Amino acid sequence: MPAAPSSESGAVLAPPSEPLPLALTPELPRARPPAEGPTPVFVRAREIRGHQDREVEAEGDVEVRKLGITVNADRMTYDLPSDTVSARGNVRVQTDNALARGPELSLHLETQTGHMTAPRYMLAQEHARGEAAKAEFLGEDRMRLTDASYTTCGPGQDDWFIRAGELYIDRSANEGVARHARVEFMDVPLLYTPWISFPLSRARKSGLLAPSFGTTGNSGAELTLPYYWNIAPNYDATLTPRFMQKRGLQLGGEFRYLMPGYGGTLQAEYLAHDRVTDTNRSRLSVQHQQQFGNGLAGALNLQRVSDDNYFRDLSTLVAQTSQNLLPREGLLTYGVGGLSVLARVQRFQVLQDPLAPIIAPYNRQPQVNVAYSKLDFLGTDLRFTGEYADFRSTGLVSGRRFVIYPSVSLPLAASWGYFTPKAGVHYTRYSLDQTTLAFPDATGTVRPYASDATRTLPILSLDTGLVLERQAGLFGQDMLQTLEPRLYYLYVPYKDQSRLPSFDSAEADFNFAQIFSENRFSGQDRVSDANQLTVALTSRWLEPITGQERLRAMLGQRLSFRMPQVTLINAAPKDRRSDFLASLGGLIAPGWSLDSAWEYNPNLRHTQRYNLALRYAPQPGQVANFTYRFNRNDLRQLDASAQWPLAAQWHGVARWNYSLQDRRLLEGIAGVEYNKGCWAVRLVAHRFTTATQHTTNALFVQLELAGASSLGSNPLSLLRQSIAGFTPSEPQLGTYNLEDY
Repeated sequence: MPAAPSSESGAVLAPPSEPLPLALTPELPRARPPAEGPTPVFVRAREIRGHQDREVEAEGDVEVRKLGITVNADRMTYDLPSDTVSARGNVRVQTDNALARGPELSLHLETQTGHMTAPRYMLAQEHARGEAAKAEFLGEDRMRLTDASYTTCGPGQDDWFIRAGELYIDRSANEGVARHARVEFMDVPLLYTPWISFPLSRARKSGLLAPSFGTTGNSGAELTLPYYWNIAPNYDATLTPRFMQKRGLQLGGEFRYLMPGYGGTLQAEYLAHDRVTDTNRSRLSVQHQQQFGNGLAGALNLQRVSDDNYFRDLSTLVAQTSQNLLPREGLLTYGVGGLSVLARVQRFQVLQDPLAPIIAPYNRQPQVNVAYSKLDFLGTDLRFTGEYADFRSTGLVSGRRFVIYPSVSLPLAASWGYFTPKAGVHYTRYSLDQTTLAFPDATGTVRPYASDATRTLPILSLDTGLVLERQAGLFGQDMLQTLEPRLYYLYVPYKDQSRLPSFDSAEADFNFAQIFSENRFSGQDRVSDANQLTVALTSRWLEPITGQERLRAMLGQRLSFRMPQVTLINAAPKDRRSDFLASLGGLIAPGWSLDSAWEYNPNLRHTQRYNLALRYAPQPGQVANFTYRFNRNDLRQLDASAQWPLAAQWHGVARWNYSLQDRRLLEGIAGVEYNKGCWAVRLVAHRFTTATQHTTNALFVQLELAGASSLGSNPLSLLRQSIAGFTPSEPQLGTYNLEDY
């Protein structure tokens, strides 16, 4: 028989305005645990009654608490022997960072198992919420929902949901599994799947990733459905079937691994019977890095595709479609103290454009480079570089080259300047396999290569400069301005090198770094003779406290006392005065940066080339870039790109890269992005040149759902690559407060 509410029965009747907690007292002995017994249960309500050792009934603002869980309701019955709560009316059950509301609840408090009808739930840690017809609580942090919905939009924003016939949530495993699921956006079904598994946070988890939809001019409509396999914390795999309307089904995969001392990535793609080319097409990529310890390391970089047009036909990224040399190399490096050694074997696959063919570079089988430096040895710096390389090529002269270059310098430095004389000897020896091959020299005369040849050249230089400082103003701010004149003298005697092969030499680009170098050629096959003086002047504006460089201006020119005679392809310079170089760059105003370079030919009195790059980026998500490039008789190019807010929550993205020389568009991008907080949609059109007279069009449409997935084709890699300073506007998870829900 129920006991009347009284203090003698162990129940406390609390006044309506101040409900007091009730701990099950000694009068209900089964509820008070011993020192190491069951977890105590606390109940408070407006009215409490019960049967001793059996049950407690409570009505009016009921609250039941046990370690880790709280239940609120209008009415509640707690069965002591089974540790079960049956609650009705405005039921609210809360555990760690999660809660559910519904009309009825039956719950075993210790195991947190039971069920609730018509629940509305919230997972605060995962920033997720939803509703269901029924919830089954399967233990701590696990539940199964029937006819359920799931979203990461905050309360009051019902823009998108994952709706499922059955939804299983395991917070401890960071896993959500939905069966007979569909994605609804603005009440419009977008995607159906009989089964899907997804992570509840950004942590890695095995399962199907969101499908990618898109279209390109080369392949037509495309559908990609990746599967991610989280094999272990340190390695994973992604399998990517890709269906292309015009070409067929391509299978792709990527395996990543990271172990103590080594890691890498394996990638493979295979397209069986491309319906456009009527061929099988494939790609393989192996990249591996390893640390053996004690200064020894190694790496592999193996790339292969089935045909010259693989990237031009099947890729939507300019960085891939512009590739024409795929390396296949393995290398070992060793470094300790001032010694470093590199040994490698290197080959290339050449992807030819029939309208713009290139000459395949030499394979190195093998190449060994050695460098050693001993600084401050009796006041001097000692350096040594050496190389042995075996160059192989089909149809061209092949052979071996041996190079050593020891040098010594005497650096004398002070805070106001420096003076550094240097002397070295460059020695080269060739051993060629085929002496019958001939070559045309600079005059067009066909001459044979020397089968065995040596070249020994002394190299003398003197590098000196001053660093002068003064207080100055820039854009209304106090600055420290420097004035840094520099003189660099170089002497290398002339030696005829016309009968030596050119395995890896080329004319070096003429710029500020090159005019202070010892050789106007790259590589080791040509060493330019020189009797020249380089004169340069640099001025910098520095912030006095931080030392940050705000602006930099540079002027420079090379003066030859004797005209150089060593040539490679182009004729030797004919003027004692080189082109005049100038550059100006830095932060010219808040948000504004400038980078410019100018090369002027004083002998012909015309500009040889110049680049101008201007950027305005006042804050993330706002950037505008403008670049103009000019090379006389070779290049005139405009490149403008931007990401800019158009209206509230709207951003526009664009790029226009146009060749004035060829009167054609090299790359064009136009798109918009709308971010509604818990979701974002992007629409981007892309057109770019992939070969001399071949262009590709692509359309990217993506819907990104915060914390869940994305639908469509992802343009973010393209935008990061094409728009300098681009910042993606990522959707944000909703804000959740359990106390307000």
